[in-house]
Amino acid sequence: MNWQLARRADRLNPSTIREILKLTEQTGIVSLAGGLPSADTFPVAAMQEATARVLRDTPREALQYAASEGYPPLREWVAAEMRAQGLQADAAQVLITTGSQQGLDLVGKVLIDPGSTVAVESPTYLGALQAFAPYEPEFLAVEGDDQGPLPQALEAARGARFVYLLPNFQNPTGRCLSAARRLALVQRARDIGLPIVEDNPYGDLWFDAPPPPPLSAAAGDGAVYLGSFSKVLAPGLRLGYVIAPKALYAKLLQAKQSADLHTPGFNQRIVYEVIKNGFLREHVPTIRARYKTHRDAMRDALQRHLPAGCRWAAPSGGMFFWVELPTRLDATALLPRAVAAGMAYVPGAPFFPQGGHANTLRLSFVTVAPALIEQGVAALGRVLADS
Repeated sequence: MNWQLARRADRLNPSTIREILKLTEQTGIVSLAGGLPSADTFPVAAMQEATARVLRDTPREALQYAASEGYPPLREWVAAEMRAQGLQADAAQVLITTGSQQGLDLVGKVLIDPGSTVAVESPTYLGALQAFAPYEPEFLAVEGDDQGPLPQALEAARGARFVYLLPNFQNPTGRCLSAARRLALVQRARDIGLPIVEDNPYGDLWFDAPPPPPLSAAAGDGAVYLGSFSKVLAPGLRLGYVIAPKALYAKLLQAKQSADLHTPGFNQRIVYEVIKNGFLREHVPTIRARYKTHRDAMRDALQRHLPAGCRWAAPSGGMFFWVELPTRLDATALLPRAVAAGMAYVPGAPFFPQGGHANTLRLSFVTVAPALIEQGVAALGRVLADS
């Protein structure tokens, strides 16, 4: 049978990171590649207790089809949490999604036409590029500096469907936008009529001080906000949310209904049971403390082992270090040698919408013990020194 693929299928490509993770399955590889939260942070006991309560108290409701908008108490909880951060939203604006990755897909489905412009940071989250690409946009890379995208550079995005931003401990660079940069970006976007799609999976993972208020708090109806429970509870639950202006919410809901009817209600009820009485206020600080120790271990290892000419900065939260190698080096070409030396990383080029920047790579520090971080970075240092 000759299956004729849709044109958009040509824009579906395998995840570079997922393919690299296959390399890490080899025995003895120290993987600093995957952007996975540490499984040691998963609140297994709390999940077990919550699951038992849900199956005891509301088994039929939990196992039945549910509302596409999401479990009402969970939506109320999200709205209240975001109001505490300055984002004025009510539960009617909260759409529970199957991971925030689905939120990106819904935004793309509703807002992108073939050939329309989508502005993104450069580099930016690879998963967002993959989510938007099937809808056939033209990506516009917003010029930036070490502090993030430049407000004046948004002028080039005038007329774009939206600008996609990750202000907190960005994947892949780890940078966090200052309060002043956020307000300047929001003001410039408002001046030119450019909507903002704000993605915040890492904002709770700060080490010394919380990040400034969300862009969406200042942008109001000019922004869509995406959040996730993956990094503070467990990614296997596949639970995220979108907070959207009421004018846009109905279409996102319709797109959600056509995609999967609703996010698993059983999962939503379990998560609500876990978090409803303030569990995250005690649990998340334990994650921060653990990740900060790992961050410090990687910072120290990079200082000891990376050769001259490499640039990096220690993140103030999140999960990643971003490393710039001397321009003569190609991180993709060097990866097989790194794996042979016993470690793996993610080359940086796929994070750039127009490619290039072959001399960059991303390192994740949260899933590997400090001693193994030292071992992996030392192996990387030897590969770079010999190149």
